[in-house]
Amino acid sequence: MDIKFMKTSVKKQRVDKILGNLGYGTRSELKRAAKQGRIKVNDEVVKDNGLQIDPYQEKLEFDGEQVNYREYIYLLMNKPQGVISATEDRHDSTVVDLLDIEYQVFEPFPVGRLDKDTEGLLLITNDGRLAHELLSPRKHVPKTYEADVLGEVTEDDIVQFSKGVTLEDGYVTLPAELQILNHTPSPEGTMSQIRLTISEGKFHQVKRMFESVGKKVTFLKRVSMGALQLDPTLPTGEYRELTAEELVQIGRGTEQ
Repeated sequence: MDIKFMKTSVKKQRVDKILGNLGYGTRSELKRAAKQGRIKVNDEVVKDNGLQIDPYQEKLEFDGEQVNYREYIYLLMNKPQGVISATEDRHDSTVVDLLDIEYQVFEPFPVGRLDKDTEGLLLITNDGRLAHELLSPRKHVPKTYEADVLGEVTEDDIVQFSKGVTLEDGYVTLPAELQILNHTPSPEGTMSQIRLTISEGKFHQVKRMFESVGKKVTFLKRVSMGALQLDPTLPTGEYRELTAEELVQIGRGTEQ
């Protein structure tokens, strides 16, 4: 299977802007590096850090290493509990804080939000257009969660969820697919392990849906978003770049 990455049309850009955006230094630092002969374009030393080049078509080197240009990054994170799905927060650590500096320089952001105590699949990118496509209410992108629920989830709950349930504020959810995976006893009562697929993203929606049928979510994990699946080999709190196949799944790659 031959997979090619989609490339956004990029006009020529200044060498120092390209290198700066990739975290190689500030404009003044790169100006000094150019004077020191540390920057090459097409194997030629470039002393003018303001030279305009096409980063996709021309060879750029810094300190003897080739610079691989890209506009966008796409990261799959297995979000841990205790961190905020945001770019910055005054009180708590964010998912962006978990990234290496080589990714932070792209100024990425999480696509959608998972609650502080919710874990699982989180896509982090700097591709605003993709974020809009995945989050637009008109798209109804399905999101699947696995949860532990205090209370015995029943076939009646499956029927109710399939029709849409009324939340405490009067909002009626879109139909959702509820599966019962298991029932286990606990000191607090019956615990139900479930899988739920919804196609919208209201605030605390999964928790509120179960509250509407008299039950309480005690653990919540997102396992898929659209075609993107949580990597079962990815430890909680870790992340990786999307594979070529996954880029195809989210419409950011081409397959031949």
